[in-house]
Amino acid sequence: MTLNEFIKAEPESLTARAYNFAKKAHASQKRKSGEPYFNHVAEVAKTLLDWKLDESSVAAGLLHDVVEDTLVTPEELRQAFGEEITFLVDGVTKLGRIKYRGTAGKVENLRKMIFALSEDLRVVFIKLADRLHNMKTLSALPPVKQKRIAMETEEIYAPIAYRLGMQSLAGELRDLAFPYLYPRESRELQSMAGAEYGAREKYLRNLKPQLEEHLAHHAISPQMIDFRAKRLSSLYQKLLRYNADLEKIYDLVAMRIIVETIEECYAALGVVHQLWPPLPGRIKDFIAMPKPNGYRSLHTTVIGPEEKFVEIQIRTRQMHEENEYGIAAHWIYEQVRTGKADPKTTRELTKEIEWVQQLRRWQEKFREVDSEEFLDSMKIDFFRDRIFAITPHGDVMDLPAGATPVDFAYQIHSDIGNSCVGAKVNDKFTPLDYELHSGDMVHILTQKGKKPSEDWLEFVKTATAHAHIKAALKDKDRRLQSRHAPRFTEFKIVAKDRVGLIKDVSGVFAKSHVNITGIHTGKSPSGNFPVVRIQCPVTDKKQIERLMLKLKRLKEVKEVGYQLT
Repeated sequence: MTLNEFIKAEPESLTARAYNFAKKAHASQKRKSGEPYFNHVAEVAKTLLDWKLDESSVAAGLLHDVVEDTLVTPEELRQAFGEEITFLVDGVTKLGRIKYRGTAGKVENLRKMIFALSEDLRVVFIKLADRLHNMKTLSALPPVKQKRIAMETEEIYAPIAYRLGMQSLAGELRDLAFPYLYPRESRELQSMAGAEYGAREKYLRNLKPQLEEHLAHHAISPQMIDFRAKRLSSLYQKLLRYNADLEKIYDLVAMRIIVETIEECYAALGVVHQLWPPLPGRIKDFIAMPKPNGYRSLHTTVIGPEEKFVEIQIRTRQMHEENEYGIAAHWIYEQVRTGKADPKTTRELTKEIEWVQQLRRWQEKFREVDSEEFLDSMKIDFFRDRIFAITPHGDVMDLPAGATPVDFAYQIHSDIGNSCVGAKVNDKFTPLDYELHSGDMVHILTQKGKKPSEDWLEFVKTATAHAHIKAALKDKDRRLQSRHAPRFTEFKIVAKDRVGLIKDVSGVFAKSHVNITGIHTGKSPSGNFPVVRIQCPVTDKKQIERLMLKLKRLKEVKEVGYQLT
């Protein structure tokens, strides 16, 4: 059912109300391409409907830009559609603030941040549908923006789709980004592979009747046999590994056999191998051992007529749907089984999405849970102990919950942390002990020569900040001690006046290899004996004691003392 058909059939539905609300809100807006802005949100909703997500997701898809790009306020949206829709729209709005700047080493943090900010997997689905349509209309934007958005799609959103098991979407996003990232290679590849695609598909279509006949002979009735052409972006990566030899790419076009049960998958594999001999080492059982993102299928490469290599993929209908739509496909089976999803719990998406492995375990467990537990299990709280804050340049900092601007500053660089004097969070000045939240944009204010305060140790959360603060404080203490530490010793020698006294005193220092930086002579308070004061750069106590002993041995010396300065 198309979006328009659904709205005509259910004119009072949530989707219909959202459709009319969004159409009115975006009425005067145009996209860069010149088309009405509403076309974009309608396409997003259509994609979500194709993925068979719940009605709240489709409605939020229609409304996802009304707060960001029109005069509609969050409160107006809440009054019109309630908390759940407002929550989903707010989540998509937050994700819209993230801009990928191609910073090396920060990509994984950015992917994690998208999940942490979303809180609800449906926010991710809406964002992916939004990105898909934006990529389809990317040609309307300036070249600089085209490349940035294409890179962001390739590095961030396609991998997220893949990790959610949405193979088809991940591939489509990469294909849409490919010509903007590699324009020359894209043109060359289309020229090189275009004719080969057609020839290989024609070859497979000629094999199809023979395969259907042998399957039927073994009482196997496939639900579908179709052909899947390898995507250009994927073909490009594979050609890099095979020195651009197209003949070595066996799955340029693959044949897919869709059957009813897992038992039929293995039975069909046996029939295929009876018909055409398999290529050794090219049988892959992703049913017994699924890929980390949950992908399941049997793959085999056989030697077909005319000694041509053919890749054949065998899977059930449910596997096929899951491989195409990933987690989103579970909504299909849940709604088929129960009739509809419980609206009270649809906000609570994924109970522990432990990135990749946990996701796979979750997908396996899904088959055993009931409707309420399924919907309950969609809440993302794996990152509940982490927050992801952003620098003004778009870099993402992964920090523990409760982290402060000081922790953030030290995460950037120790010098930034040490010289931190203030912080602005989301363009507002905040105290340095302010507790950051995921999605906060943090600008650290610094002052040259500033050193950390001992008070910071009471509120920082990261071990990195603690270590740098303590090190800086110790260094500060050492410098203070050094500044006030004695650098010279002044010796005071009281002796009976005689010829050669100064010469003999100076000789003691010379023989001990100690430089004299000043000599002053005067009279003792009684006036009976002259006083000689010698200043030298000596602070070592043992060396001072040795010099005093030598001075006391001089003829006519009555008294020797010293003072550190």
